[in-house]
Amino acid sequence: MSSRLYYILAMAGYFALLGLLMTWTMWIKPSTTFPVVVVLVLYVGPLLFPLRGMLSKKLYTFGWTQFMSLFYFTAGVWAASHPDERWLGLLQILFSLAWFVGGMLFIRATARNNK
Repeated sequence: MSSRLYYILAMAGYFALLGLLMTWTMWIKPSTTFPVVVVLVLYVGPLLFPLRGMLSKKLYTFGWTQFMSLFYFTAGVWAASHPDERWLGLLQILFSLAWFVGGMLFIRATARNNK
């Protein structure tokens, strides 16, 4: 398969996760303990750091963002363990896995093509 398909999978997972977390935090189930802005900055804010590098297809950025995707996967597993947030947690798991798998395969295919 081509690296373009893997890039599309990674970016689709990334943007889907970003959109899910923003809608989850602001509209679906806003936090009653903390202000919404604080939750957005701490939970969604880190996703914005690698955006420029991922859009420009930098392998280094894709490499270190794979660790971020695993954090969001773990947070999704935690959310899926609560019955009232199960479907949101399962979506978070799905999107973070798409980001992770797409990113790893993109790195592998691009590195192989550059040899």
